[in-house]
Amino acid sequence: VVKPESVTATKGKDITFVAKVDSSSMPRKPVMKWLKGKWLDLASKAGKHIQFKEAYDRNTKIYTYEMSIIKVVDADAGGYRCEVTSKDKCDSCAFEVSVQEPEQKGAGKMRDGDADEDAGDLDFSVLLKKRKEKKQEGPKEEVDVWEILKAAKPCDYEKIAFQYGITDLRGMLKRLKKMKAEQKKSDAFLKKLDSAYSVEKGKKIQLSVELADPTASVKWLKNGQEIKPSAKYVFESVGNKRSLTINKCNLSDDAAYECIVEEERCFTEVFVKEPPVTITKLLDDVHTVVGEKVEFEVEVSEEGANVKWMKDGVELNRDTAGSKYRFKKDGTRHILIINEATKEDIGTYYAFTNSGESKAELEVEDKELEVLQSMADLTVKAEEQAVFKCEVSDENVTGKWFKDGVEVQASDRIKIAHIGRTHKLTIDDVKPSDAGDYTFVPDGYALTLSAKLNFLGEADAAAERKCNPPKIHMDTSSSGNQNTITVVAGNKLRFDVEITGEPAPDVCWMKGDQVISDAEGRVRVETEKTLNSFVIEGAVREDEGFYTITVTNPSGEDKAELFVKIVDVPNPPENAKCTSVGEDSAMITWDPPSFDGGVPVKGYLMERKKVGSSRWTKLNFDVYESTTYEAKKMIEGVLYEMRVFAVNSIGVSQPSSNSKPFMPIAPTSEPTRLMVEDVTDTTCALKWRPPEKIGAGGFDGYIVEYCKEGEDQWIQANEELVEKNQYRVKGLPVGEKMLFRVVAINIAGRSPPATLSQAVTIREIMENPKIRLPRNLRTKLITLVGEKVNLFIPFQGKPRPVVTWFKDGVLLEDKTVGTRTSDVDTILFIRSAERRHSGTYTLSVQIENMSDSADIHIQVVERPGPPINVRVTDVWGFNAALEWKPPKDDGNCEIIGYTVQKRDTKTKEWFTVYEHNRRPSCTVSDLIMGNEYSFQVFSENICGLSNDPGISKNTAVITKTGLMYNPKPFKEMDMSRSPKFTAPLVDRSVVAGYTAAISCAVRGNPKPKIIWMKNNIALEGDPKFLMQNNQGVLTLNIRKPSLFDGGRYSCRAVNELGQDEVECRLEVRGGLPPHLCDILLLIFICLFNETILACCVHLDTYIPTHAAHSGCCDF
Repeated sequence: VVKPESVTATKGKDITFVAKVDSSSMPRKPVMKWLKGKWLDLASKAGKHIQFKEAYDRNTKIYTYEMSIIKVVDADAGGYRCEVTSKDKCDSCAFEVSVQEPEQKGAGKMRDGDADEDAGDLDFSVLLKKRKEKKQEGPKEEVDVWEILKAAKPCDYEKIAFQYGITDLRGMLKRLKKMKAEQKKSDAFLKKLDSAYSVEKGKKIQLSVELADPTASVKWLKNGQEIKPSAKYVFESVGNKRSLTINKCNLSDDAAYECIVEEERCFTEVFVKEPPVTITKLLDDVHTVVGEKVEFEVEVSEEGANVKWMKDGVELNRDTAGSKYRFKKDGTRHILIINEATKEDIGTYYAFTNSGESKAELEVEDKELEVLQSMADLTVKAEEQAVFKCEVSDENVTGKWFKDGVEVQASDRIKIAHIGRTHKLTIDDVKPSDAGDYTFVPDGYALTLSAKLNFLGEADAAAERKCNPPKIHMDTSSSGNQNTITVVAGNKLRFDVEITGEPAPDVCWMKGDQVISDAEGRVRVETEKTLNSFVIEGAVREDEGFYTITVTNPSGEDKAELFVKIVDVPNPPENAKCTSVGEDSAMITWDPPSFDGGVPVKGYLMERKKVGSSRWTKLNFDVYESTTYEAKKMIEGVLYEMRVFAVNSIGVSQPSSNSKPFMPIAPTSEPTRLMVEDVTDTTCALKWRPPEKIGAGGFDGYIVEYCKEGEDQWIQANEELVEKNQYRVKGLPVGEKMLFRVVAINIAGRSPPATLSQAVTIREIMENPKIRLPRNLRTKLITLVGEKVNLFIPFQGKPRPVVTWFKDGVLLEDKTVGTRTSDVDTILFIRSAERRHSGTYTLSVQIENMSDSADIHIQVVERPGPPINVRVTDVWGFNAALEWKPPKDDGNCEIIGYTVQKRDTKTKEWFTVYEHNRRPSCTVSDLIMGNEYSFQVFSENICGLSNDPGISKNTAVITKTGLMYNPKPFKEMDMSRSPKFTAPLVDRSVVAGYTAAISCAVRGNPKPKIIWMKNNIALEGDPKFLMQNNQGVLTLNIRKPSLFDGGRYSCRAVNELGQDEVECRLEVRGGLPPHLCDILLLIFICLFNETILACCVHLDTYIPTHAAHSGCCDF
């Protein structure tokens, strides 16, 4: 709304700058920065000297920012800039601060003297009086006029030249311009800093000056701040040379620098060029689930380079990202981190540098909950403890416990625990009422885990105590007639078997014929009262088989058999490969795994990555059942690798070996604008435009095919691919109608064909010869000596015309002039033009008895020679007359002017007097008295001025006044000549009653006799006609002519050498009556007084005497 403006501050005073920003259209508060120079942020200098203030008006939504400089010093002068930013908007304003010295308090001195009391603070009479006295006392000083002119304004040049007696204004301006162009000398510096320096980022630069005093010391400043020597800034002093070396330049070194020696200083600017930053490692696509952490990583070629992140065209930065995104830099690695991915984060992410970019897709899907350990059924006795336990994949998932559909509430006897991914329900002192179905339901997931609690009462226990024979109580899942336990490879198997019998029976576990002892080991048996446990630590595939448990006591024996099945994740799929590719897709196939892990394979998971990258992207979260998959959303032209995982109910296999790298590419689109260019008896020339879409697969060439009309068997015309957009098909049958088509080829294969809509008849087409002369050759071609001449002239005609060149009507045989001719054009070239090459060149093209021709006019020119016989013909006053003759060599073109220069013998400097002077003579004026001048003349044509001037053979001496001058003797010229009228008589039409006159002019010697005639009758002696002769001007006055005075009047002049005669016609028209004329005349006299009176006297009109003497006041 309000921008700070440039000001001039007084040293020692305070100054404040104000900027106002309208934030009504901004989503958040704008950020204001005050900068000095290019990069110096003044916020780092805030303190007593520089102060900042900020205010906000809620009604107008305007922020007011103020920057105050307290007690301005000289170092505060310079360029400033305020910059305001808000999200992706930015605006800035530049302003200047200049510092001036405080005004001197001299008013008291000005009041001294003899001034009056009413004179005020300044009495100019006293000042003038003092100045006058001082001028009389001091001697007259010598002044340098050129110094005064250099400091003066151009509008005062003429005044100063007149004051100091400079008469050659043109020469003065030339010399003044030359003096101003010379470099201003400095007392302290022999060589100053250059105006600007440029250096690449990371390199070093040296700023150096040369001093007049080798012992002087210098100060180096950067943006007004003094630089101290360090490892980055190195000062050097060798003789009178002082250097500042800046090592490892970065963007902060892009600033204004100055070197100070005593009171003098010189300035320069250093520009740091940032090298192009390329992306060496591209972004990878990411496929994740909700809540997971996502990292996009890119590597660039330079450390510390700026990388801009964008999502779907919107920039991501620290101000706008908030806590959602984090940005990390690690050397050349730049990482964008998304803490917890959501569905809103789906999109395309870009990383930009100053010369590169990369993009990647982010896909986010809902997270599925996996059951790592399910619950098992329990059988417990009274007052024992029952523990239900399950494990899920997400440790943050909560859930609820239910018994027979009713939610279980925690109490002193019932405890509910959630530790990590494990959820546990513990029931102490089990009662008969605790028996039932228990279920765990995770919150937010359509999943339930169930198990059954069986209660063993006192009656059951007493009955068992009566049965003395041993009994095995085995609780396993049944499958047919055998008990089967399934164990995941690598997991621990603990199978508890309750054994009853009195006395306590002996227990024996066997696998086949091998007895499993109670000793410690990976496979062992643990016994505790009536509970016998079979344990396998880290089950492997070899543990699979039939196991037998036998219990014996004196009362009998019991035996049970179970089958331990070891299941595992499947082996990796085999032979993953890419069978075909598209523009952004690829078809992947693989073979099923050699071992399915003991359970059927449910499907497969696919991943892909870019070649050279280490990050794999998941392509599917739901298992894919087929062994053929079409991968999509890939970038055309980028190499990819694929791998496949097999999935069964146990888990996911190891990945397959990587497929061979493949690149998604597509064939180009069809060629465009296929047309016939030429047809002969056996050939057909075709031309076309490239495909509109080529793609990352590039372009290898074209295949041209043809076939006869009505057939479908296409024949390839070219053995090798055609790279140009034209081709001539040869060996075609005469008179046949042929169809043609063109196909573009790249690594992906053939494009759709471009086919001619109509068949082409193979037959020669006759065409008259025609020269298509370019527009620039239709006029005379003028070129300089030594330049190249290259004329390209197209023509047409079939069959091929015969081309012949002529010069000035003669067959061209000059070996220095070359010609080249093709089927459709011809070229005439001269490697180094000479004047002898000028002339008219004729091009002729002929086919049998038909021909066409064109003329080309070439003129080779060069600079003219100097004028000859330059001499001073006359000198008078301050002037000199020059004459010369045109140069002998005009450069083969017309002389368009001359440039005349003068030089006096004192200064011996040449000054230009005339430019583009058309005549071979001139008069040089404003010469200075007492000087002797010589002159030189350059001739000029269209090529420029002659290389050498013609110098005057004699000089012009401007003599001083008062010297004796001996004039040449006067020779009287014979002026005798016959009469000749120099001004003829002119036909006139006059009003009757008013005096009329006709005039002419005659020249002759001796003085001729004048005879006036009317209708060939002499008018001598007639008082009505008054004849006058004034210095050859002849006048015939006719007093008050009437209608009868009209006719043909002639004047004849006669002397002894001859005579001459002129004539005219006089027409007299009717007028007013005399008495009415007198009345009108008196009215006019009253209105115009003396002026009309004089006019009437001239016309000899009647006026009363008293009116002529007294004017209109007497009437």
